[in-house]
Amino acid sequence: MPFQFQKIMPDVKLGKNVRIFEFVNMYGCEIGDDSKVGAFVEIQKGVKIGKNVKVSSHTFICEGVTIEDNVFVGHNVSFINDKYPRSTNPDGALQTEEDWTVVPTLVKSGASIGTSSTIMCGVTVGENAIIGAGSVVTKDVPPNTIVEGVPARVRRKVATEAEQDGR
Repeated sequence: MPFQFQKIMPDVKLGKNVRIFEFVNMYGCEIGDDSKVGAFVEIQKGVKIGKNVKVSSHTFICEGVTIEDNVFVGHNVSFINDKYPRSTNPDGALQTEEDWTVVPTLVKSGASIGTSSTIMCGVTVGENAIIGAGSVVTKDVPPNTIVEGVPARVRRKVATEAEQDGR
């Protein structure tokens, strides 16, 4: 088997049948059963990912993010956890963890986040919501809705199974 370039720290909690591809960096996080993490993904400390979640390649999931069960995260999705990021304090010293506050983000069960979307901190993405590719989510996304755009706006409700089947 060729080299596997992964950095998975000992404090990572992995459920059963979790699949992790190459070039992944994970520390201090939890990944639920039967989830899949694509290549070139970073998952930071404190992140909780549920069961049956697919995280596609080139995605960044920062501290403060919780992703519930059965969520799809497309390629190149970025989560943000700080509303006013700065490199230094007023005195010019580099900021440390004590100099800022993590703003949590929640992605509820069944949601889908399209490729290259950015999810700002402090929002909740509702159950079964769909975020269109390239969207920038700045506000809560209601359950069972489709949002898209910059900033993301509600476009319509998600069709029920009966509506999809023409019933």
